[in-house]
Amino acid sequence: MDLSIMGLWKSMGFLAKAVVILLFGMSLISLWAFIDRFLLFLSAKKQSLQFIAKASPLIKQNRLEDVIQVARSFKNSHIAKVFAAGILEFQAEQGGGISYNVIEAAKRAIERATVKTTAEMKRWLSLLATVGSTAPFVGLFGTVVGIINAFKGISMTGSGGIGAVAGGIAEALVTTAFGIGVAVIAVWFFNYFVNKSDLFEVEMKNSSSELVDHFIKISGAEGN
Repeated sequence: MDLSIMGLWKSMGFLAKAVVILLFGMSLISLWAFIDRFLLFLSAKKQSLQFIAKASPLIKQNRLEDVIQVARSFKNSHIAKVFAAGILEFQAEQGGGISYNVIEAAKRAIERATVKTTAEMKRWLSLLATVGSTAPFVGLFGTVVGIINAFKGISMTGSGGIGAVAGGIAEALVTTAFGIGVAVIAVWFFNYFVNKSDLFEVEMKNSSSELVDHFIKISGAEGN
């Protein structure tokens, strides 16, 4: 029996080939989700560093309108999104002067922006989780099909020799290995991005708390 990739493919039955094609499609989905999220997270990190460098001196000068304009130029920055949300809410509620309610409204706006941005960053991660949890079972289905074909080989030849069962056993092993491999890679990708999104969420909360502290300082200065 030809044990090369093409040889194994030619020896497979229809169902086994369908399982391999399905697993290959699942691996492409995992790769696509990884590339999409990796580029987004890379851009978010880079733009956030640039935003902080430009926004920090403006905040110290209380030039909040300029901070909003800067934030709009960094659309992928997670820090810029929460800053813009907090400042816009702060300005909208500031008409009657700065009070405790104004600051609380800004904090709530920041919290909503943080939750929304975190959800956006975790988009497509459910695909990775689905692939990671289902790929082994798809491979197991291929295993069952291979074993059935092995028994068919025995029944057709009337012999349990290796030649009769080799094709079915090959199908079973290939689909099992492929299913496990696809699942392992998807789970690695999923855990990597979950950890990254959790880290970005912490960064948003820490940065936004500094913005709220600035609002409190402003209110204290106005009160004096």
